[in-house]
Amino acid sequence: MSEIADIGYGAQFADFYDRLFPGGPAVAATTAFLADLHPGGDLPTLELGVGTGRVALPLADLAGPIVGVDSSPEMLAVLRAALAERPRPVTPVHGDIRDYSDDRRYGLVYCVCGTLSMLLDPAEQQRVLDVAAARLAPGGCLVVETHNPSFAQALNQGRVRDSFFVPYPAPDTGLLSYSTIDIDNRIWHLAHIWIDDGRSRIASEVSRLTTPEEVDEYARLAGLTPAGRYCDWLGTEFSGQEPMYVSVYRKDSTR
Repeated sequence: MSEIADIGYGAQFADFYDRLFPGGPAVAATTAFLADLHPGGDLPTLELGVGTGRVALPLADLAGPIVGVDSSPEMLAVLRAALAERPRPVTPVHGDIRDYSDDRRYGLVYCVCGTLSMLLDPAEQQRVLDVAAARLAPGGCLVVETHNPSFAQALNQGRVRDSFFVPYPAPDTGLLSYSTIDIDNRIWHLAHIWIDDGRSRIASEVSRLTTPEEVDEYARLAGLTPAGRYCDWLGTEFSGQEPMYVSVYRKDSTR
């Protein structure tokens, strides 16, 4: 296996990621949205940052074969275990989303759940959009979902540091997060304590506060055209205040 740059996210989160972000019914709207954008035919789908397959596994039932790229061996191990339990046309690939390449063309490429913002250098974020554009078939779509910087700052109530607790449905389960925002450098650091039935796990993540306009510019430079922006997977128009934004881009059908 070649050396792949890995920020260590999966090593921290893989054991409980699917508790934090459940699959199943919780991603039904996501997979329906993505499946509707797939042009059909024999073109496969590419996920940049597939993780545990939370989205890719159910989407494969709707849209057919998916190649899922991730830099985390730990996250991919969870995905492979799920495929062993219930085979589906998902191919896990240990790779770097900044320079991934193969000999296929895809009808749909997507990068969701804030994955793009985990790259802290705008030049590296641009490389991801370049990868997506290069892999898209003519007329294909790219979908990017990431954090809304305005909401992240509002969550901290104007403070550099804040904390908040999110309860989960299971008894004695929730996520305690300590949030720090570096406004000048547009960096958001979250340190988490995951509490599950009296036991706790500690993990942290760092994201770049990436604006929708920046992603639009990355797409333009990659040769893609904006095709919609939403605040959720139901297609609700983005107002600028919601936690996440979903941007859709299309590749010219003649290229």
